[in-house]
Amino acid sequence: MIAIDTNVLVRLLVDDDPDQTRRARKVMKRGDVLVTASVLLETAWVLAAVYGRDRPQVSNALRGVLGLEGVSTDAPAAVAQALDWFDAGLDFADALHVATSHRAQAFVTFDERLVRRARTAGVPAVASVPR
Repeated sequence: MIAIDTNVLVRLLVDDDPDQTRRARKVMKRGDVLVTASVLLETAWVLAAVYGRDRPQVSNALRGVLGLEGVSTDAPAAVAQALDWFDAGLDFADALHVATSHRAQAFVTFDERLVRRARTAGVPAVASVPR
């Protein structure tokens, strides 16, 4: 198994450098590729912030990569949950933070917008830091 960096995944998804895109495709076709949750998090940020991709485009790109034969992630259940919450309105980073903290009783934050969005999206156990 090999793990790939964000820049390999981004090249694959945006196809903005022909040589690097070709090389990234070659790596992916070999199979047995690990895409860590942290690489997915950074990729989501790069796609939105640098390439101007909207939420559905980012979600479809990440889901598409994870659906490729021979591709896996280090936290499949958490990543799947985070993508669902992202589609429901949470920021992907926030969704992944909450999803990977599933063993905790609660996820607390000073970010009131996150608390509201989590409530709206039906995300359990997100709360404001107690006073």
